[in-house]
Amino acid sequence: MAKKASKDKASDAASTAVAAPPRMQVRYQTEVLPSLGAKFGRPNPMSLPRLDKIVVNMGVGAATQEKKYLEVAAEAMGQITGQKPIITKSRKAISAFRLREDMPIGCKVTLRGRRMYEFLDRLISLALPRVRDFRGINRNAFDGNGSYSLGLAEQLVFPELNPDKFTRVQGMNITIVVKNASDEESRELLTQLGMPFQTDDSPDGKSK
Repeated sequence: MAKKASKDKASDAASTAVAAPPRMQVRYQTEVLPSLGAKFGRPNPMSLPRLDKIVVNMGVGAATQEKKYLEVAAEAMGQITGQKPIITKSRKAISAFRLREDMPIGCKVTLRGRRMYEFLDRLISLALPRVRDFRGINRNAFDGNGSYSLGLAEQLVFPELNPDKFTRVQGMNITIVVKNASDEESRELLTQLGMPFQTDDSPDGKSK
């Protein structure tokens, strides 16, 4: 009985143990947030720019011809993000593309909290440096409300994927939604989190 009780206690302790927060979340709270407050002159941390969510989307046009392509893309997205994607469907029919209304043509996930910080960390530290001839991302791809979007031409820049299994090239769009920020403030937040923006003097990095 004593052994069983001790095992039950150990099991309860393990189940209630709180995992350490993602390192990027810790960096935001301990380094970036105070820096932004000083830079923008806003002492209230709730008024400062912060990540709200990240939306990852894959459009799989070839799924109109072969459903397997969408299944493979969804599996890849699940491995990349750690979250099961939802299937997106066409809103209208386009006969020239053999597209019917309400036809599955893509997949997406919306990441928040822990998974959001972990994905952004891997995107910055692992995936982007693996992009061929990478020279930084466009510093002006904001939507006017502080959110930033970028596209990746292929999914294999994420090392989680086995290139022997995912042989078909599949791109994706990533939207980083930032709250309490103008485009300039959002750019500062992402820069301090390590986002490798192009410099102002690079060919595609000129300020507007």
